[in-house]
Amino acid sequence: MQQEAFIVIHEWLKQLWPEAEIDLLHIVLALICGSAAAFLALKWVSQKTIKKQIQEARKKRDLGLEKMEKAVQKFKKQNPSVQAAHILSLPLVKLTEKLREESLSPETVLYAYMEKALTVNQEVNCVRHFIPECEQHLQELKRQTEKGLLYGIPVSIKDHIGYKGHLLTCGFVASLDILEEEDSVLVKVLKRQGANPFVITNVPQSLMTYGCSNSIFGQTVNPFNHRKGPGGSSGGEGALIAGGGSILGFGTDVGGSVRLPSSFCGLCGLKPTGDRLSTLGIKGPVDGILSVTLSLGPMARDVDSLVLCMKALLCDYMFQLDPFVPPMRFNEEVYSSTAPLRIGYYDTDGYFLLPPCMRRAVHETRKLLQGAGHTLIPFTPPSVAYAMDELFIKGLFADGGSTLLTMFGKDIVDPSLKPQVNSLRIPNLVKKVMAKIIKPWFPRFANHLDALCGVRSVQSLWEQHDKVKVYRQKFIDEWRKCKLDVVLCPVLGPAFTLRYPGKLLAAVSSTMLYNVLNFPAGVVPVTTVSEDDEEELQQYQGQYGDPWDKKLKKAVEGAVGLPVAVQCVALPWQEELCLRFMKEVETLSCERRGKKAV
Repeated sequence: MQQEAFIVIHEWLKQLWPEAEIDLLHIVLALICGSAAAFLALKWVSQKTIKKQIQEARKKRDLGLEKMEKAVQKFKKQNPSVQAAHILSLPLVKLTEKLREESLSPETVLYAYMEKALTVNQEVNCVRHFIPECEQHLQELKRQTEKGLLYGIPVSIKDHIGYKGHLLTCGFVASLDILEEEDSVLVKVLKRQGANPFVITNVPQSLMTYGCSNSIFGQTVNPFNHRKGPGGSSGGEGALIAGGGSILGFGTDVGGSVRLPSSFCGLCGLKPTGDRLSTLGIKGPVDGILSVTLSLGPMARDVDSLVLCMKALLCDYMFQLDPFVPPMRFNEEVYSSTAPLRIGYYDTDGYFLLPPCMRRAVHETRKLLQGAGHTLIPFTPPSVAYAMDELFIKGLFADGGSTLLTMFGKDIVDPSLKPQVNSLRIPNLVKKVMAKIIKPWFPRFANHLDALCGVRSVQSLWEQHDKVKVYRQKFIDEWRKCKLDVVLCPVLGPAFTLRYPGKLLAAVSSTMLYNVLNFPAGVVPVTTVSEDDEEELQQYQGQYGDPWDKKLKKAVEGAVGLPVAVQCVALPWQEELCLRFMKEVETLSCERRGKKAV
């Protein structure tokens, strides 16, 4: 191979410099081949170093889990009468009551959840690291003069939520040597309210996908079906809570990263308005994006847990720590109101037609809400394709993906992300040419490809920011024209087969819309995939009948019995109204299924 390459280069040089001496040609050839060999050697050394870092990180994780296991066994040996199953069965609101009245101790609750988290992690690989400081925090809880609203509650946090002395990786090897110097505002407020963060959960490499796999800690799977993913990027949170290993967890959402794991794993999740909860101390691989708003939000098994969580977090302490968070405490009056609502609804956004089960869920929920005395009005979200390509994709990848590619260049790309990374690696000129060629046949993919080129200049970025403002106002005008209080709409689901999220970034249109708009949005499970849904899926043609639609069909096949959810939306800063709507949906759905609402 090397000899053939040598001959080709030699002939090329002779054509270039026909009068040159043969010795000079040999020198030039030697330099070229030497440089190539040096490049390959450096790459080999780099890959070897990365693999060594990965092995060390896995070893540290395993040692932490072993320490967690020993702590659990020690506690069980000293307290053989503790009924862990009873503790794990209690909903969050009931558990906080028992802790406050001291019929349960924070120790018993912590070790019950530690043991369960270990079991769940063995099955689905959702825990990135154990937080040993949680045991020390038990002693601090005892010294607190006032018991906070989350007193004694063990909580889980997503990988890139800062905890002092721990890693914040975003699934990248390059971040394995950097320990956080300070707790994030979220962690500080949780501790003040008596909560006890005890594990950090797994995320996908880069966070820019709704899968949950990275080259360091591997693939997290769905606890209900291990061939399916848990969603992402807060996928470790979704899998752990759904498996029973955490009662309350925290994720972030820039395109659906709280709502999609909630949908895939049958949980309730809330994406608040961007600055309703502080994001200080939360770091991503690409910070500073303004076109698409990052939100921090809770995930749990029921709406009451989300409500209690928001009441706890919306406190003076958080407003002091982060003055950019509006000092708006939880509005109990809005949440407790029983006045009938004017609810807009739609079953498709016109950009990505979701599977039959997700659309069925919207219409079944619509009928339940109508029966309960609410007014349901058809609503068409304006220009979703425009919002998806021109605002979301261009905003998220304004630099054409160069910042992310730099990060991937220092790492081993996770196999599930290769299709997504490869599309970013295509030169912008090639993307634009390809987009023009394929647009007559695949207009949706062509527009997406063009959007991945990002923006051309700072002036173009400013114009893009202005377009977001104009679109938000247009959407609100449509909302007010219909005199809506809230909107009911579908969310992507059911859970995807592993590796498909990396091939279908654009399928998140149902959730990304409310990141661009910066509206609060929540997810509530209402039913499960039926045999009839699976049969109807065989006739699914999608919105365009293009390769994306065909991939979506394959991604959701084989989902009978998996959770199906709907999405509930309100206007900015109206989290309490959004939660009130979510609670109404949850109650009615539970009654229909003959299941007692929490």
